Amino acid sequence: MTFSEAGGPDVLTLNEIDRPVRVNAEVLIRVMAAGVNPIDAKTRAGKGAFAGIRSFPAVLGNDFCGVVEEAPYEAYPFQPGTEVYGMGMVPRMSGAYAELVSATSMSVVRKPASLSHVEAAGVPLAALTAWGMVVETAKAHEGQRMLIHAGAGGVGHFAVQFASYFGAHVIATSSQRNSSWLRELGAAEVIDYTAAPFEAQVSDVDAVIDLIGNVHDDTATRSLATLRPGGLIMNGPTGSWPTMMQDANAAGVRATGYRVAPDGTTLAVISRLIDAGDIRVFIDRVYDLEDAAKAHEAIESGHTRGKLVLKVAD
Repeated sequence: MTFSEAGGPDVLTLNEIDRPVRVNAEVLIRVMAAGVNPIDAKTRAGKGAFAGIRSFPAVLGNDFCGVVEEAPYEAYPFQPGTEVYGMGMVPRMSGAYAELVSATSMSVVRKPASLSHVEAAGVPLAALTAWGMVVETAKAHEGQRMLIHAGAGGVGHFAVQFASYFGAHVIATSSQRNSSWLRELGAAEVIDYTAAPFEAQVSDVDAVIDLIGNVHDDTATRSLATLRPGGLIMNGPTGSWPTMMQDANAAGVRATGYRVAPDGTTLAVISRLIDAGDIRVFIDRVYDLEDAAKAHEAIESGHTRGKLVLKVAD
């Protein structure tokens, strides 16, 4: 599934392109399924990582799950036929909305045994983002109060689980329909943002995981009022809040953006948590590759629960 110019979902076109060439320590993978993420839609629309595209047609899709087609060397642990999953970086690599993808060996790990290819494809980018924000940067721990916006989304539902797993008191915002589900995932409190302003319902939190930004209703700026003095706000869509540092300094709190990177070592840890039953992935909808435009329409609606995935092969 390719695109040759910035635009709406209709610019995505089923196409035949050259087979990716595996070089150096890369692994060539036959893709079974590919995750769909907001960055895909932003890049397709001319934002996101669009500026890094050097030639067209281009292929989107950072998340992949599939089977090793070519290994980089004879003693490499994942030889042809091994089921693996991981995350790449579009457009530095050609994306996973395709039959084949070539990815650095450092970003590829064995697929969790408890997950199907479709389920596994929904994990890497969202789970690594949530881990980086919640565990590595906010350092989730016992007794910490953590507010997580968009808790029912792709990154959000992993963030709620990681924060809860490490002992934090999780307060998630969502619509009423996701309230019971988020409590099952580990949220101690769920705030219905449609009922009343969240800043009127929660205060004195140690960290805010902001996965909305100021894209909608100045969520990021309003979140400053929920933090204790010296608390931390982590902003996912940083482009929506250009005055983040100035606003945080004025409010007496700390702030940072976050950018995820492929990390096979951390993904392997997440895999163990998944196979142990401590963390789970929720797949909202599965689309065939040729229906990628419909998947992009859904991800842009902002109302999906968990993850969207493209089925590339049986």
